[in-house]
Amino acid sequence: MQKRILKITAEQRQELEEIRDHHVTAYLRERAAALLKIADGMSVHAVAQGGLLQTRKPDTVYGWLNTFQEQGIAGLLQRPRRGKKILCK
Repeated sequence: MQKRILKITAEQRQELEEIRDHHVTAYLRERAAALLKIADGMSVHAVAQGGLLQTRKPDTVYGWLNTFQEQGIAGLLQRPRRGKKILCK
């Protein structure tokens, strides 16, 4: 199996670095950090197993990579989840 690589533009790198360093939500900072490490040549498995503050499954990081390659930064945002609706009276 070939190592996945991520080629990003200077503009994308700048945007990912800004998110990694300053975004208010931790999950976006983590995803941006992971993508920058992959872009710098680290394998997805290495990032998942020890490149982040918390160990992740490689499939999780592959998902972030796939979504970023398909949709860009906007694809990294969490989608609203289904769940129990809270009814207000």
